[in-house]
Amino acid sequence: MTRNEDQVAGLLLAAGGGRRLGGRPKALLLHRGRPLVEHAVGILRAAGLTRVHVVLGAQADAVRKRAELAGCVLVENPEWEQGMGSSLRAGLDSLAGTGARAALVSLVDQPGIGAEAVARVLTGFTDQDSLVSAAYDGVRGHPVLFGAAHWAGIAESATGDRGARAYLKAHADAVALVECGDAAEPYDIDTEADLVHLE
Repeated sequence: MTRNEDQVAGLLLAAGGGRRLGGRPKALLLHRGRPLVEHAVGILRAAGLTRVHVVLGAQADAVRKRAELAGCVLVENPEWEQGMGSSLRAGLDSLAGTGARAALVSLVDQPGIGAEAVARVLTGFTDQDSLVSAAYDGVRGHPVLFGAAHWAGIAESATGDRGARAYLKAHADAVALVECGDAAEPYDIDTEADLVHLE
């Protein structure tokens, strides 16, 4: 295990209710025969992350029953309907006291982002002041890595569906961009039309 994998925890945001998908929770959408949340956890593990926290919300009980998430810390976000910001706050809260020096945050609805992109972002970690983001043709995207020194500031600014966007914009000079456009496709599964990306 490298130093990075030991000190960085994977944080998967998987609480969304799929409002534009007729209320189908994204975590339970099927991809390659298994729930999308299971696929996303597999990507983080394949990139070398041994500690994975998964934030659940919509139909959390059903996700626990249907998805194989053994070894993950499952974090329930009772405020998931307020948007991704509340899930990011819940996830970061769950990492307090774990010894993690950084969180690598990924989204359950981006199956086009695989282990190679995650591993590239992970290599950008140096210490708890690290801010690292995948970039696609130079444009910031996911996954993102937040050193622990930034968690309080991110939690404070994470509201609605914005997540860490405002914080990253305010600290743009400190964000190390890691180009992943050749290794991943950063599409989201948001609408019925997007389901074409699932296998």
